[in-house]
Parts: sequence; C-alpha cells; structure tokens
Amino acid sequence: MNAPFAASLLGWKKLEKTGKLVPNNADSDSDTSKLLAKHTLEALGVEPDVVLPSAPDSLGPALEHAVCDHLKTALPAEAPERIWHVDHKKTVADFAQYEHLDRVAKAVRENPTLRVDLGRDYLIKPDVTVGITHLAAETGIRPHLHAAVSCKWTIRSDRVQNVRHEFLQMIRHRRGRLPHLTVVTAEPMPSRLASIARGTGEADAIYHVAFDALRIAVAQVGNTKQRDDLSEIIEQGRLLPYGMLLPTLSGW
Repeated sequence: MNAPFAASLLGWKKLEKTGKLVPNNADSDSDTSKLLAKHTLEALGVEPDVVLPSAPDSLGPALEHAVCDHLKTALPAEAPERIWHVDHKKTVADFAQYEHLDRVAKAVRENPTLRVDLGRDYLIKPDVTVGITHLAAETGIRPHLHAAVSCKWTIRSDRVQNVRHEFLQMIRHRRGRLPHLTVVTAEPMPSRLASIARGTGEADAIYHVAFDALRIAVAQVGNTKQRDDLSEIIEQGRLLPYGMLLPTLSGW
C-alpha cells in the first residue's frame, strides 16, 4: 500500500557537485541508502535515471502538502458523518485540548520571567493537523485535534529528536484525549526508520509512503541487519503502510 502520491514525489535528482543521478530520498553519502532507494524506485515503476522536470525542489514541504491535500479530500469521503478540519502548520492552541495554551502564551508575552522559565516550545505547529467536530451545531466550538502528522522526507538523528520533543510536549500539555501522533516518511534505510520507531512511544506509528516498494527493495538487496530491522518494526506495528492512515483516522 504505497501512497497515491508516492510516484509523483519519489524520483531521481542530480547532485550539484558531481552531476551524478541519485534517488531523491537517498543519503548521497551512503551507498547502502542509495542502493535501497534505487530498488524502491524500481519497485514503484519510476523511470530509471531520469530527472522529471515536474519533480519538486523542496521535498519536505512537498510531502507536507501532498499529505495535507490527500487527507483533506479523502477523509470527508471516507467518513462523511464527521466534520473534518485538515490544515497545514496550524498551531495546536487552535484545538480544544490545547486552547489553554493561548492563555499561557499571553501570560508569557506579558511576563519576561515566564518567558525564561517556560520558553515557547509548547506552541507547536505540526506539519499537518486533523481536527474533528461531530455536529454542524458545534461550529462555535474549537475542533478536537484528532491527529498530528509530522512529515519527514528522510530521517536523520536531529529530525528524530525534534519529532520526539514536539510529541512529548503535546502529550504533556493536552487537556483531553491524546491525538494520534504520527510520522509520515519516505526514508529508505530500515535502521533509520527503527531509530524513530523504537523507543517509549512518543510517536504512535510511522507511516511509509512507499511501504510495499521498500519491502521489495529490502528483500532484494538488503543485508541481514536491514531485513531484521524492517521485520521488527513491521511486526511490532511501529512501521505501517501509508494506506492505513486514512482508515485509522476515519475509524478511530
């Protein structure tokens, strides 16, 4: 179950320094990453060694908008009994469980001591937010934050820590039900996927936009550790196909 937009984002890019073509989700300094990404593209049916003129330059923002646009269209069709609010980079304080943070932010602005003590890292703007209201009569009430989606085109150690930090802040500051805290990625390396999938559960699940293609690639050219890492995080329910995100949100 690959994402419907996977083939439009995943492709080849030309390195500025060498002019060589590499998969655009690969770490250009890692032969292993490039090999796995190459076979992932093959499994997706992407034309080999061709840079498409329509390929986006900034893949991180492109992934954010692709996920946002897909959920904005698909969720109302999947569960029309709910009123859905799908947005890009909306602050969590706009949702019912976190509306008290507006008052905190006002106090912090007015008090320099609080600015030092509390900081402002609680004012999180997830890449994609999914809010819900159940009745049209609730239009005057802030929607509940149903899910927060962090979109990471690839995984690096600093990005893992950023995701963990943001999700921990959302866990600590909520007043009400916890939203589904998820990551969507195109990372080709099982070890890097495991670095965010493992842990104490800051993220509920990692959804991969090319899940089926990645499994094929790892089976074809992955070494024992890569196959073991991928099997572990799939069997533990930590890495899921992007195709499961829609039914999860609509049915939960």
